[in-house]
Amino acid sequence: MITTTGLRAAYDDQLRTDAETPSALSVTRHGPLRLVTFAGGRGFVTYRDLGGADADAIRMLVQQTLAHFRADPGINRVEWKTRGHDRAPGLHEALLEHGFTPDEQESIMIGDARALAVDVPLPGGVTLRRVTGDADVRAMSAMQDEVFGDPPSDEMANALLSRLSRADGMELWVAEADARIVSAGRLEPVRDTQFAGIWGGATLPAWRSRGIYRALTAARAHSALRMGKTLINSDSTEYSRPILERSGLVTVSTTTPYRWHR
Repeated sequence: MITTTGLRAAYDDQLRTDAETPSALSVTRHGPLRLVTFAGGRGFVTYRDLGGADADAIRMLVQQTLAHFRADPGINRVEWKTRGHDRAPGLHEALLEHGFTPDEQESIMIGDARALAVDVPLPGGVTLRRVTGDADVRAMSAMQDEVFGDPPSDEMANALLSRLSRADGMELWVAEADARIVSAGRLEPVRDTQFAGIWGGATLPAWRSRGIYRALTAARAHSALRMGKTLINSDSTEYSRPILERSGLVTVSTTTPYRWHR
């Protein structure tokens, strides 16, 4: 039997490594931290743990991390990803002190891919498919910007198209109705692990509560199993968490991103 503790340990051991950032332009090690640079001026901070650091040491790590990214004029924003089960005394206070602001907390969810890979009936006129072409990826990204309340931007579409060009296993899935994308998400198999992540799930408000997101999740789980991945992970909002719980995923911890903007 897979326990919550066992799933959390698998998450820490297999995912909190370079496997977490497959599209990084560069990674700098600083003590226990991995300071990551992505395309588009985005910095990212992650780690397996903080090595038992006390509050003073953690404050110094935050200060030094911000100095690292400030020194690169190409970086315009930084995300520091925290996990609720880490021992991190004073981290919240240190991040606020240095200009980071927290986003909404999300649930780290993990479960057996087979629990999600079920047949889910779709509403009439709705179809699912993978997308790879420029126009489809841009339409998908624009729909997600709309759902998440972000201003229209080519940044995510360009990043996704770059990833697709590298053929690293990432898949983009959409649901369509009347030739319009109404729901979407991506699948990210993690090399040399049991995991595939499901990310970016978004459904237009008028199409929610019809089983479309669950069907899109099932399609991605089927694909993950074909790749030999047995565990699915997701950082889930309060919108998607209940759907994944009904499919058998469990919450093993929480994550809160803290964001700094130049």
